[in-house]
Amino acid sequence: MSTFELIAPFEPTGDQPNAIKQLVDGLNLGLRAQTLLGVTGSGKTFTMANVIAQTQRPTLVLSHNKTLVSQLYGEFKQFFPGSAIEYFVSYYDYYQPEAYLPSSNTYIEKDLNINDEIEKLRLKTISSLLSGRRDVIVIASVSCIYGAGNPADFEGCIIRIAKGDIISRNTLLFKLVDCLYSRTTEDFNRGTFRVKGDTVDVHLAYNDFAYRVSFFGDEIESIISFDPKTGKKIDSHDDVAIYPANLYVSPRDRLKDIIYQIQDDLVMQLQYFRDIGRFLEAKRLEERVNFDLEMIRELGYCSGIENYSRYFDARNPGDRPFCLLDYFPKDFLVIVDESHVSIPQIRAMYGGDRSRKANLVDYGFRLPAAMDNRPLQFDEFFQVVNQVVYLSATPAEFEIAESEGVVVEQLVRPTGLLDPQIEIRPLGNQVDDLIGEIHNRIKMGDRTLVTTITKRMAEELTKYLLRIGIKVNYIHSDVKTLDRVDILRNLRLGLIDVLIGVNLLREGLDLPEVSLVAIMDADKEGFLRSQTSLVQTIGRAARNERGLVIMYANRVTESMRKTIEETNRRREKQVMYNAEHGIIPKTVFKSKEEIINQTFLADARHVDLISAAVDYALPQGNFNLAADPIMAYMDKPSLEKMILRTEKEMLRAAKAMDFMEAARIRDELEALRLRVKQLD
Repeated sequence: MSTFELIAPFEPTGDQPNAIKQLVDGLNLGLRAQTLLGVTGSGKTFTMANVIAQTQRPTLVLSHNKTLVSQLYGEFKQFFPGSAIEYFVSYYDYYQPEAYLPSSNTYIEKDLNINDEIEKLRLKTISSLLSGRRDVIVIASVSCIYGAGNPADFEGCIIRIAKGDIISRNTLLFKLVDCLYSRTTEDFNRGTFRVKGDTVDVHLAYNDFAYRVSFFGDEIESIISFDPKTGKKIDSHDDVAIYPANLYVSPRDRLKDIIYQIQDDLVMQLQYFRDIGRFLEAKRLEERVNFDLEMIRELGYCSGIENYSRYFDARNPGDRPFCLLDYFPKDFLVIVDESHVSIPQIRAMYGGDRSRKANLVDYGFRLPAAMDNRPLQFDEFFQVVNQVVYLSATPAEFEIAESEGVVVEQLVRPTGLLDPQIEIRPLGNQVDDLIGEIHNRIKMGDRTLVTTITKRMAEELTKYLLRIGIKVNYIHSDVKTLDRVDILRNLRLGLIDVLIGVNLLREGLDLPEVSLVAIMDADKEGFLRSQTSLVQTIGRAARNERGLVIMYANRVTESMRKTIEETNRRREKQVMYNAEHGIIPKTVFKSKEEIINQTFLADARHVDLISAAVDYALPQGNFNLAADPIMAYMDKPSLEKMILRTEKEMLRAAKAMDFMEAARIRDELEALRLRVKQLD
């Protein structure tokens, strides 16, 4: 049985030993919930790594922010190099959900772009949880409360084979098809298999290697793993398990019953619409569902098959959907990172999803069963959870109440670093003043974070600083998941000196190179300038001994006042601890190799010509896509894919009424089309 083995070059110090003991004791006593109030840089992640190592339980680490998920993934990989550390976030690079707007009679078709690399990591997560290992840590975003298929069906489709087994080659091929692997004779990609005589090659959907199963008659003669790109052998195996190629699998023997159930519900819903005189809705629903049923009969799936998940999962109407949490053992531990934001996000998921689906059902676009394809309700989430630890520098009332008022404090940093000093400066010349401070930090070799109120302001300020020669980039929710990791790595490595953001720079980022945090328009009271947000933002400068926070404001709001008072309270305790133990605060910088290892998820994405030319096209002056030298090396299919993505970007800009940007993208689109004609 695999166990967690914590590898770290240091021991718990400061408030960490006491925090670890209290949390471990609480878990062993069976406490349902505990809260750890830990300031930025106090080593909350290391504390929880010690808790996991001492309790030896499979663990779900839940975060509201994909950027934080990536950082935590890298950190836990370093702490537990021999364990299964998995990454589970939404696999959409772009997602426009299906919707209907009755007021304007507008139907919005579902549009999405799936990231194959993230899909692989999601499947790898499930395979680790069902492998029987106990040393599994899953770092997940809140998307883990969405439907993930029936665990019993998924486990029932696992193909377990061993050297010497008596099984015909064709039987194995049928099993692979049932597990949603596709046969191929050309591109041998993830989730496919190929046959050459008595040899079957299976490219695992959840990993970068393949298995080669060799037969002698109906006996498995050998099983090896190999690199699909080079064909080089990796290892020999006595037995292996091949997990399904998709989270949504269903035994074929149930397919006929599933179709009958859908037809029965269709007849009932059509009768309901006709009884109330809504014949248009009845006709629409009949055509759409019958088309889906035809696809399911022929192919086993259809577009939007998740709307029929209740039938495939064998659930009753109203039953909660299965999700990632159902794949964990019963005694698993949940750690909610930055709980003051993650918990409200979990609470809000169900309502937003239901309001959209209700219109689709009411106007005949979907059967009522579509309502059961949903995220967990707030209460349902806590029914599945076993024990939970909330982590936050600013825990909310909910977490404190759940912990029955007992909060474990971790205010002292092992490094002796203090909470940063705070200065308030006038708004009048905030940009000019900021530029001067940025140049000072560049001379010191430090980095700067700037938080703005809006995405537009972040982008415009980025463009302005680029024009005056400052290496800068922005990061916000429109930037793709894996690109965010790449941008943060570039900041830490010094490829950029300034990073500008809105809300993504608030929580838990480990950036010891940052010594200045500038908060623009700090007196604009609201969510982004509340006490909680300000405390979190200030924490980004707490990992550097020269940490300084500048609030640009013309008045001191109540949130600013409380934030400054709380920061000064923590500084007093930290100064007192340092004086008692003779500690001199010192920034803990990491080597280039350590930074790359901690952010290696950025290397996992597909770095092909398209992603190099498009995905990383963040504002860099007057960037001209069609004029980029990489265009000369792109073939016609790659250019056509780029044209489709560029069209989506143009439509998105036009929809946002950013017509200047839409016009610029239109010109790029014409240049791309011209390049395709030149290749004909």
